[in-house]
Amino acid sequence: MILCIDQVISPELLSRVRTTLADAAFRDGRETAGWHARTVKHNQQADGRHPAIAELHKEIAKGLQANPLFQMAARPRRMKPLMFSRYREGMSYGNHVDDAIMATPQGAMRTDLSFTLFLNDPESYDGGELLIDSTAGEQTYKLPAGALILYPSSTLHRVVPVTRGERLAVVGWVQSQVRDPLQREILFDLDNTRRQEFEANGKTRTFDMLSKSLANLLRMWAEI
Repeated sequence: MILCIDQVISPELLSRVRTTLADAAFRDGRETAGWHARTVKHNQQADGRHPAIAELHKEIAKGLQANPLFQMAARPRRMKPLMFSRYREGMSYGNHVDDAIMATPQGAMRTDLSFTLFLNDPESYDGGELLIDSTAGEQTYKLPAGALILYPSSTLHRVVPVTRGERLAVVGWVQSQVRDPLQREILFDLDNTRRQEFEANGKTRTFDMLSKSLANLLRMWAEI
């Protein structure tokens, strides 16, 4: 399942992020790439050790924790610390698949889902689309500032070259409580349906039965 979510962070936070990044120190993105990805990775990443950058990481992570669609789709058990990436004219990230296991301050984690949160308006730069190679063929995504795309970490994907302007984004990875992607999609659909039932009709018998089924499937499938 590939999911696009609008307005994951507020306009006020988005403005502060862009202001901070304008003066931030960036490093060669190849420093955090696997040995094979280094050959195709050509971007820059903000130094996460800087206090202002670290604080923004925390604020964006809080926004993700508070976003119901993100939580329903990802069901995070653990998340890799976020990274701010920058692509200037001529920069790109060729075909790659994200590492299956990544290090975190809490220990190693499995990557089930990847996400990109776009930080600047798509009209401000040319190129820079996220291209995902799926069973349906190649699909490209270039979302409005503040919008996020969540997709399986198992996919082959790339960032096409930027030919004008600058592409800013936040990237991150999730280990889900539910490893199986089909099970996550079933839970997502069921949770959406019960919320729609509640909004339309309140706490009905149908809502209660949907909630019961959701809870019991989570008991069967969740890893905690």
